[in-house]
Amino acid sequence: MKRHLKRPAISKAWPVKRRNITFITRPNPGPHSFSLGLPLKVLLRDMLKLAKTSKEVVKILYNNEILVDGIRRKESKFPVGIMDVIEIKKTNQYFRVVLIKGKISVLSIEKKDAEIKPCKIMGKHMVNGKTQINLYDGKNILVDKDEYKTGDTLVITLPKQEIKDHFKLEKGSTICLIGGKHMGDTGKVEDIIANKITYKRENGDLVETLKRYVFVIGKDKPLFSLTTK
Repeated sequence: MKRHLKRPAISKAWPVKRRNITFITRPNPGPHSFSLGLPLKVLLRDMLKLAKTSKEVVKILYNNEILVDGIRRKESKFPVGIMDVIEIKKTNQYFRVVLIKGKISVLSIEKKDAEIKPCKIMGKHMVNGKTQINLYDGKNILVDKDEYKTGDTLVITLPKQEIKDHFKLEKGSTICLIGGKHMGDTGKVEDIIANKITYKRENGDLVETLKRYVFVIGKDKPLFSLTTK
């Protein structure tokens, strides 16, 4: 696998310039897709502005300063993506990776908000008599009682991965889109027919999209704000 990408080839969701500089770091394979997962180096250097060079990023990572979902990460190419929680230990800062207007963004959050993470259920299967829930970011959780459906969202604690809440994909639930031409949109589910969902934007517009693009982020209201502070 090539170590770098040419900037014109990167995902449109990456909030970086595509001109003037030819190459950018390619993320390693990991918990997020290539389109919605960017290297930790890019997040620290280009988005959070914590470093100016790759060498400075490496130094920060090896000084035990960066946690992703409560776990220390030292690899600058580690892919971070939607809903991941970033902790800067030295400055006690916390951020959540989100989609805003189709672009990967970071929101500053409080410590209490950094202790939970919403994860979309991508699939399920049986393991030794228990149900294994496969989540959007590659995490897996074993449950004794299967009361969850693919497409629902689990709110888990970090880093222990205990289930704190459950958001069903149903009429009235609050969603954001992680794919399609309306990627980054938010709204409330109005109808679900087969593999399609109709949702209402805040301005009242009704929009139809595929169920696979939907990420439930709350019941009557979102679990967290999707606006920058």
